[in-house]
Amino acid sequence: MNIKKQKLCFEFILFGKTGMGFFNILIFCFITSISIAQTSKSSFNVIAFYTSRNDLAHISFVHEANRWFPEMGKRYNFKYDSTNNWSNLNDSFLAKYRVVIFLDTRPDDPDQRAAFERYMNKGGAWMGFHFAGFALTPSGFPQNWDWYHNTFIGAGSYKGNTWRPTPAMLRVEDSTHPAVKHLPHIFRSSPNEWYSWEKDLRQNPAIKVLLSIDSTSFPLGTGPKPHEIWYSGYYPVVWTNTNYRMIYINMGHNDIDYEHKTNKELSFQFANEVQNRLIIDALLWLGKLAYSPFRIQTSVSSTGKPL
Repeated sequence: MNIKKQKLCFEFILFGKTGMGFFNILIFCFITSISIAQTSKSSFNVIAFYTSRNDLAHISFVHEANRWFPEMGKRYNFKYDSTNNWSNLNDSFLAKYRVVIFLDTRPDDPDQRAAFERYMNKGGAWMGFHFAGFALTPSGFPQNWDWYHNTFIGAGSYKGNTWRPTPAMLRVEDSTHPAVKHLPHIFRSSPNEWYSWEKDLRQNPAIKVLLSIDSTSFPLGTGPKPHEIWYSGYYPVVWTNTNYRMIYINMGHNDIDYEHKTNKELSFQFANEVQNRLIIDALLWLGKLAYSPFRIQTSVSSTGKPL
C-alpha cells in the first residue's frame, strides 16, 4: 500500500495528475514518506535456535513455538526464522538478526559460545526459554560455561524442579518494566515444570526479577517424589540482566502423558493469552519496537486456555 502511495505521489508531481492544489500534494507526499519510514523502522528479524532431540515435552514446545511465532510476526511486523543448525551461531549470521531466541538448549561448541557472547556484548538481544538455562554437573549439560550461566543468566546451576507440570499463580514484581507492565498483578500460567536454581537472584544487583511464583500456588506440583512438590519459598521465573538486552523465561515444558505411555500432549504454553502477552511484550521490548496493544482475555481455565 505504501509503495502504491509513493508511486501516486510521484505521478502527481511529474505528470500533474491531480485535482488537488500543489500545497496539498506536498502534504500528501510528506505524510506518505513518514508512513513508509515508520513501517521500515518497525520491522526486525528474529532467529530461534533449537535442538529438539531429548525430552518430548521440550520437543512439543519447540514445535508449538515454531508455529506460533511466525503468526505473531505477521501481526506485529517482525520476521521469525528458526534453525537447528547451531553452526549458524557465528558473527556473520547473527549480524542479520536483532533478537536471538534459544528455545530448548544452549550451544556447546566453544566457537559458537564465543560468537554469542560477542553478539550480546555488542548490543544484541536474547530471549531464552526453560531448558536454555539448564546446567547440572554431572549431566549431559554440565555447568561448563561460566559467563553464560553465572554472569549472563545469573542463576548458576539447576537445583531442582516441580513435577508434574502444573499451572502456577505468577506475581508481577516490577510493573514498570515493558515486558510485564500490561499483565495483571497475579495471573495463572500454563502448566509447566518449574525450576529452582543454585543462586539467589535477589542478591545480584544486575538481575531484575520480573515474575515469581506467588505463595497462593503452594503446594506446587503433584509428585510422586516429595521433593518435587514445593510448599514454600521464593522462586523467580522471569528475569532480565540489566547489563544486557535479555530476558529469561522459565516456561517451555508442555505436559506429556508419560504415565500411560501414549505420549499425548496434554497442555500447551501458547494456549494462555495472558502468558502470550508477556512473550510478545518482551519480544517487542527486545526488538525496540513501540508497543502495540495485544488484546487478551484475563480469565483462563485450569488448563491455561482462555475462557
